[in-house]
Amino acid sequence: MDITALRALQAPLKEEYRSNPDAAVVTLKARGALDEQHIACKVETGRAIALAGLHPATGGSGAELCSGDMLLEALVACAGVTLKAVATALEIELKNGVVRAEGDLDFRGTLGVARDAAVGFKAIRLFFDIEADAPQEKLDTLLKLTERYCVVFQTLNVRPELSAQLSRQPD
Repeated sequence: MDITALRALQAPLKEEYRSNPDAAVVTLKARGALDEQHIACKVETGRAIALAGLHPATGGSGAELCSGDMLLEALVACAGVTLKAVATALEIELKNGVVRAEGDLDFRGTLGVARDAAVGFKAIRLFFDIEADAPQEKLDTLLKLTERYCVVFQTLNVRPELSAQLSRQPD
């Protein structure tokens, strides 16, 4: 897709969102069902069922997906799509590219072994290995705008309002 096609695709959406800001607010949803046999959750991805379970560092077999890995995969997916869209808008031809993410977890926190150990990632690093002939200043803008417009990156960077609710299902 080139810049003309991208603009043509997004122009009516941008106009609608400018004139009707409420139309831009979309609630995304995810759903999973608890596995009856194992410590696992069957997550509906829209394409298949992903079985998430314990990471081997917490006693899992490694056969199921780890939620931490899935979070990094979501970051890579979002950052990759955002990078491509921004590169298109900036007219930077990306000849090749790989997006990688890695994060550090201290599983003592998850297992309740040490109160001073955080539950969750204490650091996440995102890498873009690209091949492009653009000048460095344009590539710097590409990175800056990718960070700015990547939904998952910004959600991790600026904590959203978060809530949890438990309800009892009728018998």
